[in-house]
Amino acid sequence: MNGPFSKAKGKIRKKAAKTMRTIMIPEHYSPALDAYDTQRAIAYIKQTFQQEFSSALNLKRVSAPLFVTEDSGLNDNLNGYERPVSFDIPAVQKDAQVVHSLAKWKRLALKRYHFTVGNGLYTDMNAIRRDEELDNIHSIYVDQWDWEKVITRENRNLDYLKLIVEAIVRAICDTNDRLHVRYPQLRVSLSRDVSFITTQELEDLYPELSPSQRENVYVKEHPTACIMQIGGALRSGKPHDGRAPDYDDWGLNCDIFFWDAVLNRALEISSMGIRVDAASLDRQLRLANCDDRRALPFHQMLLKDELPLTIGGGIGQSRLSMLLMGCAHIGEVQSSIWDKETLDICEKAGIPLL
Repeated sequence: MNGPFSKAKGKIRKKAAKTMRTIMIPEHYSPALDAYDTQRAIAYIKQTFQQEFSSALNLKRVSAPLFVTEDSGLNDNLNGYERPVSFDIPAVQKDAQVVHSLAKWKRLALKRYHFTVGNGLYTDMNAIRRDEELDNIHSIYVDQWDWEKVITRENRNLDYLKLIVEAIVRAICDTNDRLHVRYPQLRVSLSRDVSFITTQELEDLYPELSPSQRENVYVKEHPTACIMQIGGALRSGKPHDGRAPDYDDWGLNCDIFFWDAVLNRALEISSMGIRVDAASLDRQLRLANCDDRRALPFHQMLLKDELPLTIGGGIGQSRLSMLLMGCAHIGEVQSSIWDKETLDICEKAGIPLL
């Protein structure tokens, strides 16, 4: 294809080609489990954690789509630049997109399935993020638990957000404790004590550092951390990170991090938040120059207060497995596609990619 799209695609490929080679090999690393027990441990983590967290948050499992129609407005554009995998469906004469996440679909599903306040859903979400920059913790294949819960207007505050974060952290730590009983050779230690900080407080603490550097410095000192209020511009004029304007309320969202001692870095396990209501959607669409989305069916329902107020997020399945198993590369716990240099580096270092 010629034109601006092909030029943009070329730039993305050049950038990806550069970042694909940023593989970090921990000194003296070797997997704690063999290939057979690795598969068994992955299954145990997934089974155990979804029991723990669905019980803690009062969630019921539902089936979810792998793709949505392009004109529905239900797909997420995440940080705003990722291109979805698109394809045509001749039988229905529509174009479809593989989902990036299910943030919008879940909220619509809560309405369609008649969930009430205090109840919610979770699902296995699988996605392809073709423009992802590949490294130890990033893959083009995404697998996560996507969840969403109906709340009241009185719940739309940071105190309620913190309660839900603490419940998720407890579920992760309880899963880790049970995993150690089954596989005592796994020695990952996690802190149950969550340290909360806003992105503005983080910028004030470390104004000379980049956002990712701030995360690493802070999480190293506070090994279980929740960084809140992501998406809006800080006093520096720049946001901490990009967020689409039409699912999280930028003043009521967060990322959950654990310190990964194997990779010596902060590892984001979950991105979540209290979702936009009509007022915050209106404001964020204007700030993001995305007023064209107001005409989409999902956005129309939101602006007319026809959808329930919710909180929700995603919890990385492979990220959680690699954290609890002390893995050095996400390819040890999921099957994906890697460039030749990554494959060669990992093979030489004795890191078995699936």
